[in-house]
Amino acid sequence: MDTVNTLENALPPRTPTRSDQLKDWLSYYTALLGFKGRGGLLVAIIVLLIWVNSGVFKVQPDEQGVVLRFGKYQETVEPGLHYHWPYPVEVVFTPKVTQINQIQIGLARSGEDSHDRQMLTGDENIVEAECTVFWKIKDAKDFLFKVKRPDVSVSMTAESALREVIGRTPIQAAMSDKRQQIADETRELMQQLLDKENAGVFVSQVQLQRVDPPAAVIDAFNDVQRARADQERARNDADSYTNDILPRARGEASKITQDAEAYKAQVIKLADGDAKSFMAVYNSYAKSKDVTAWRLYMESTDELLRHAAKVIVDTTGKGASAVMPYMSINSDKVQPKEGAK
Repeated sequence: MDTVNTLENALPPRTPTRSDQLKDWLSYYTALLGFKGRGGLLVAIIVLLIWVNSGVFKVQPDEQGVVLRFGKYQETVEPGLHYHWPYPVEVVFTPKVTQINQIQIGLARSGEDSHDRQMLTGDENIVEAECTVFWKIKDAKDFLFKVKRPDVSVSMTAESALREVIGRTPIQAAMSDKRQQIADETRELMQQLLDKENAGVFVSQVQLQRVDPPAAVIDAFNDVQRARADQERARNDADSYTNDILPRARGEASKITQDAEAYKAQVIKLADGDAKSFMAVYNSYAKSKDVTAWRLYMESTDELLRHAAKVIVDTTGKGASAVMPYMSINSDKVQPKEGAK
């Protein structure tokens, strides 16, 4: 025994370990609290308190708390401080429901065949389309338990919706003035498909980045586009000529029609005036034949004598008429015909 004690005294003092310090700390406080000799009970109480307090959790303003009890959905809680039965009784998931996520559709990936990115348009042309989809969590419960891989599901749904919308749109419209309409229709169709599957995802926006023909046929496509532009220009020139010539022709036709109507009205009025004048003479003749006949005779003679250069008056009164117009004949202007004697 003396030899053992001598050896122990000869060894250097042992450095206390963390376990020794914990035992000393536990012995001190159990003696202080009156639990000396019952340290295991104190440890159990402390562990129980820590376990109970671990049920307190906080949901941030951009999150939703989904509580599971023994792996089964229990409830969804809003932002703030809450309590749940500690693990393993209940577990809480807090996905961020206001965070905007984005997915690129149609981008070339390593090892991917370019034919996988090609889409058929409504007029049976082939294009390559790219778009960016922005989405966020709408319902945390459905998002966590109804979809296994939400990002893959959103990507596949976006590609399917984009192919369907492109498939009913002509290529010219898809490349020019219908781009925003295609993006809006793709977003609406995506939302319908995701809601049908209860994915708990809200699609906030779809941005159409590019709609172009495949690189192998881009030159031929550009030639077709230039031909269509020339055709459109020729059509516009023809429309411009039509818009210029037709109004003038219509104006001339309208003028001719108006002149004809005016001539028609003039002739009708003159004929109507002559008819009324004739009827007036007829009525006068019916009332007084001799007077009217003599007046007509005098008017006719006056009209005839008005154009005569000389007038011969038969004072004897034996001729057919007392007054006879004299028509002079210039003998110098009358030439004999050839062969006349």
